[in-house]
Amino acid sequence: MSQDNSDNFIGGLLAGTAIGTVIGLLIAPRSGKQTRRVLKKSADAVPDLIEDLSTSVQFHADKLSHTTLQNWDSTLDRLRAALIAGQEATQEELAQPQTIADSQRD
Repeated sequence: MSQDNSDNFIGGLLAGTAIGTVIGLLIAPRSGKQTRRVLKKSADAVPDLIEDLSTSVQFHADKLSHTTLQNWDSTLDRLRAALIAGQEATQEELAQPQTIADSQRD
């Protein structure tokens, strides 16, 4: 998941939670006292929700970092192999004209 998708997901999750809470309060058949009690419980749950979201974001950031490092290492390995192959091809090409020129002299 890319960083933009993660940001969009978290933003959508928070917006959906807020909208769902408001709609639930508006259509719930409760008295004011009961509604205040529900609001207090919801407010008390916010720190836990934030902690869970923080943990999730940290997990995804660590996973993305690990994947990026793996991709970087793979790219470096391919680059090294390409450089070695290019050097070998250049050495072979430089060696060929000398062999042909030497055989023509004989």
